[in-house]
Amino acid sequence: MRRATRTIPVLFVVVVDPVGGGYADSLARPGGNATGFSQFEYGIGGKWLELLKELTPAVKRVGIIRDPTITSGPGQFGAIQSVAPSLGVEATPLSVDSADEIERAIAAFSSATNGALIVAGSALAVVHRNLIIALAAKYKLPALYFGSYFVAEGGLISYGPDLVEQYRQAAGYADRILKGEKPADLPVQAPTKYELAINLKTAKALGLTVPPSLLTRADKVIE
Repeated sequence: MRRATRTIPVLFVVVVDPVGGGYADSLARPGGNATGFSQFEYGIGGKWLELLKELTPAVKRVGIIRDPTITSGPGQFGAIQSVAPSLGVEATPLSVDSADEIERAIAAFSSATNGALIVAGSALAVVHRNLIIALAAKYKLPALYFGSYFVAEGGLISYGPDLVEQYRQAAGYADRILKGEKPADLPVQAPTKYELAINLKTAKALGLTVPPSLLTRADKVIE
């Protein structure tokens, strides 16, 4: 859409890295004809690791499934890597760009003990979510995902933004643009509402007991 026009306003939602993807000059001042809402900030990666460690204290190795072809892949891994030493965890990037690579990477990572997975945000992970969930179950790997729909389909735990809320907020931006404001002057906004989801059936299959501290904070609990 940006290649097609530099004048017609473009409003986006659930974009992982608006600046890195070239949709905006900066978050505060987009500068062009596009603005909207980012999916999350890279700092959320540290929170993912903290939650995973709280649920599985014995974990010493975490493989981060990421798509190396998008700018958010290294960014999310960097945030995880920065907090890993303080939690006594070794963070390993599992860079994949196809179903075959996902299978090979998870199989190889599972060969050692005390491992778990973090599935970083990408379209690749969404497309292959059933495969990733199945492999995590097959190799008995606790896994944290970036969206609650992974947990609804059998994933263990997720923490990420409420995507429906982004569309509600986008309606407000659309109204302001239609009334004459320019996208260049409307800052790209990060999520303001996050949700924690836990699948107790999956936890039981993995032999995990979910701490009460996590259960009380969960927005969605799947029995």
